[in-house]
Amino acid sequence: MGLFDDAFGESKPDKLNKEVAFLGILMLADYSDGTVSDDEMQGFVTAVSRMKMYRDLTGDQVNRLIDRGNKVIRQKGPEEALKLFAQALPEPLHRAVFANAVNQVLADGVVEDEEKEFIQNLRRALGLSGDDANMIAKVIMWKNQG
Repeated sequence: MGLFDDAFGESKPDKLNKEVAFLGILMLADYSDGTVSDDEMQGFVTAVSRMKMYRDLTGDQVNRLIDRGNKVIRQKGPEEALKLFAQALPEPLHRAVFANAVNQVLADGVVEDEEKEFIQNLRRALGLSGDDANMIAKVIMWKNQG
């Protein structure tokens, strides 16, 4: 631990709440192929604006949650951040975040190998069965066909 870690709040990461964890997973889905397309960014904004847990928050409050998620990703790296986000997310939100993450990956119409790997890692981190994950992915793919 460095001399200034406590002063700058870096000795212990903030306890992650479900709001940061959910956004963090969606951001990782967007980042998983190395770029964030305009379609992915629009999908992110749309998903967040439709969700009950963010409905009563101001834009500034949501931006602070995004900043906290980005800080975890930068400090821990994507793999460790995914584990931390998944652990912080209550089980009743696991299928919802998985569906939203699959939707984010499909937003630009192309699923890269890195995105497939991310979705598999997310499934494992959330403890979802292969059957549940396949069902969710299939529904999201049908949704995006139109």
